[in-house]
Amino acid sequence: MDCQKSRAISPAEPLSIPEGRSSRAAAGLTLIEVTLVVSVLLGLIAVVFIGMSAYNRGADRAKCILNIATVQKAIRTYSNLRGNKPGDDITDLKAQIIGSGKFIEIEPECPEDGEYTYGGDTVPDAGTAYLSCSVGEHVPKSTAGW
Repeated sequence: MDCQKSRAISPAEPLSIPEGRSSRAAAGLTLIEVTLVVSVLLGLIAVVFIGMSAYNRGADRAKCILNIATVQKAIRTYSNLRGNKPGDDITDLKAQIIGSGKFIEIEPECPEDGEYTYGGDTVPDAGTAYLSCSVGEHVPKSTAGW
């Protein structure tokens, strides 16, 4: 069997550099390459921040609508337990459902600092929200069945 021995490079032998290039050029990146990499990274970071902003707005809207739905369910539950019908007046209705030991322990707050307006002391008709938010985007698409 004919085995060829490969020649090992000894530490004393210098590495060969292709003609026309210096050892300094082979070891690093040019300024244009670094600038390009940095600008691509900054572009990606900008896209992430824009996406996060849209995500946060959507999450705030969803939380606000959930608050509106929760208050509505509390009103319906309170009315059903007491035998009230839509249109009935209940003294201080908001205080009957929100507070310590009640259906909703802590008064809900809009995550975007909107103001909530309660529907007074009258049990709302089915499909009519008792609570509304001052932020225009925080309106449920449908309140049918509420």
